[in-house]
Amino acid sequence: MFYKETNFKETLIGNIPKDWEVVKIDKLFDLYKGTTPSTKVKKYWNGTIPFVTPSDITKISDMNKVYLKITEKCITEEGLKSKGLRLIPKNSLLFTSRATIGYLAINEVEVAINQGVISLIPKHTNVNIAFFYYLLQKLRGHFENLAGGSTYREISMSTFSNVEVFLPPLEEQQKIAEILSTIDEAIQKTNEIIAKTERLKKGLMQELLTKGIGHKEFKDTEIGKIPKEWEVVKLNEVTEIRSNRVVSRFDKVAFIPMELIPDSGIFVKYEVRPKEKVKSFTYCERGDLLLAKITPCLENGKQGIVPEDISCDIVLATTEVFPIHCKRIDKLFLFYVLKFPQFRNRIIASMTGTTGRQRASRRTVENLKIPLPPTLEQQKIAEILSTVDKKLEIERNEKARLERIKQGMMNLLLTGKIRVR
Repeated sequence: MFYKETNFKETLIGNIPKDWEVVKIDKLFDLYKGTTPSTKVKKYWNGTIPFVTPSDITKISDMNKVYLKITEKCITEEGLKSKGLRLIPKNSLLFTSRATIGYLAINEVEVAINQGVISLIPKHTNVNIAFFYYLLQKLRGHFENLAGGSTYREISMSTFSNVEVFLPPLEEQQKIAEILSTIDEAIQKTNEIIAKTERLKKGLMQELLTKGIGHKEFKDTEIGKIPKEWEVVKLNEVTEIRSNRVVSRFDKVAFIPMELIPDSGIFVKYEVRPKEKVKSFTYCERGDLLLAKITPCLENGKQGIVPEDISCDIVLATTEVFPIHCKRIDKLFLFYVLKFPQFRNRIIASMTGTTGRQRASRRTVENLKIPLPPTLEQQKIAEILSTVDKKLEIERNEKARLERIKQGMMNLLLTGKIRVR
């Protein structure tokens, strides 16, 4: 199916196979930029004509979707005529040209577009629209460099129309598009599994952390209704937030910066560093739960457990975490309690400090009231939720693997280094 190309020609935009052409975008496509009907005139809006804005395109791009059918807003025929807008025929390419530059979609239905979108309508039959979706996607960084503006970045129509692109033979365009779209479909399916599993996890957390497993009798408490057998405790009754300590006699330490504390995973990662390279730190130990205390890390869910298999004797972390040592509570159970919005939001609501540098206080965390089931039930709840998290980790790793494959194939196929028979 594939073979390595050896016969290249030199062009101003790079070496390409000899049978490929270099063509300006406006030679291949009719280009059109839209505008927005007055939002003050009600009869222009809530019609049946999909009205595409950059946010519609970035939304589906973030989900690895190629085709756009539904938009957030629709306009009426009156709205279309009020600005002399044209309908963009289906199977055109839509390109974001303002603020978020270089995001793409192919429209499945006729649409109107606003001033932040350029439509590319093929002029010739030797253009495969899906191929150019991937080719322009690969050039996103180039388009961002061409953008100008101070209030918001924008690539002008004249600049965009003069960009030169590669033009392989039509059959090869089609084959390349088929290969890349197959990978995108796999990524989309993985995204759907991740979304479904995240919904399952959210429902399980709501059920297990408020109703437990198999309980029939409940009681009202200051944190809401909980099983009759459960206690309500302050965090400092079952844990200890470690105090910092001097570390001097070790050459190397395991250091945990904020970027290695997960938003969604369970365990933190670490780097082995020379002790002298770590100027400021928070002391912690294996098995501690590290809870981010600074905005936006706390709001984003950053927390993680220090793994037991760390190779260094000393473990240090960023100063922007609370290292929590669990004494009378299962650490994995507490991990999920602190992830649960009902409790995490109470810590977030108490944050103080200047905008962008707000922090939670140690006192707030220590005084946080949480549910405490019997130990065996804590462990069962944690086991159920961690099983779902392991499933999520597998799927997220699979998505990352597919994205690496896609990037590698784009780099080879869209430059002609590897050809499709």
